[in-house]
Amino acid sequence: MKHLLSIHDLTPDDAGFLVHEAARLKAQHRETPEKQFDSLRGKVLAMVFEKPSLRTRVSFESAMAHCGGHAIYLAPADIGLGTRESVADVARVLSGMADGIMARVFAHLTVQELARWSDKPVINGLCDTEHPCQALADLLTLREFKGLQGRKIAYVGDGNNVCHSLMLLCAKLGVSFSAATPQGYEMPAEWIEEARKWGEISVSNDPREAVQNADAVYTDVWTSMGQEAETAQRLAVFPPFQINENLMSGAKPDAIVLHCLPAHREEEISGETFEKHAAPIFAQAQNRLHAQKAVLLHLMG
Repeated sequence: MKHLLSIHDLTPDDAGFLVHEAARLKAQHRETPEKQFDSLRGKVLAMVFEKPSLRTRVSFESAMAHCGGHAIYLAPADIGLGTRESVADVARVLSGMADGIMARVFAHLTVQELARWSDKPVINGLCDTEHPCQALADLLTLREFKGLQGRKIAYVGDGNNVCHSLMLLCAKLGVSFSAATPQGYEMPAEWIEEARKWGEISVSNDPREAVQNADAVYTDVWTSMGQEAETAQRLAVFPPFQINENLMSGAKPDAIVLHCLPAHREEEISGETFEKHAAPIFAQAQNRLHAQKAVLLHLMG
């Protein structure tokens, strides 16, 4: 594996290795962090951002620092990706100066173009169709709180990039996945068909059906960055898909809630339910750090 652009890039063995490695690195960071200091010493990660982020930026910068390397943050105005400079030229410049590129962008075509022209690893930090690094942190969190074998995750909300990557990774790791999305906001059929080649996938427009006997219930914001013009329409459609105590009563009694953050309380999740499940939600956020380390060491170590 030269790049991480999509969960499609991972075999089940690759996926299992990265989640296991993230868990190992997390334990090592807690017990003997000095053992990681030299693992990326002298290495530089160029971080290209078209979209702002708290967790993506801090987790990658911290991961590089913990491992003895350095990360360079490049804001939209620093590059003018695809406007002031072509994606191909940016890729060739950065890969000539850095040891890897992480890109958080609007279009999947952008990360594909970066990878096409870069001779160093490219990591998808988020795009319109996938969020592979988030999915790795999600499954690490499920592993910690519930284990993976025989477990079920239910995703309730928008059939977006987060849902796509989570579904694919669950399928490849043997975790049952169900999704409930409003009509008109489903995942594309080809995404679902691909995931069903690997594992047990069910999709519907019924949240109560999706969460039945789930070990974890997952949600994301109803309106993602770049969709602001749709906010009013989405707020009218999505309320039946809110994660709250009533909906959680259909899941297993000890089910946890996951949320990739930022959270809009009283929209996709009630404030009561969010606070009740704050421990796994913030563990999930912190696990971005350890998932990023696993990816960085695998590609750049």
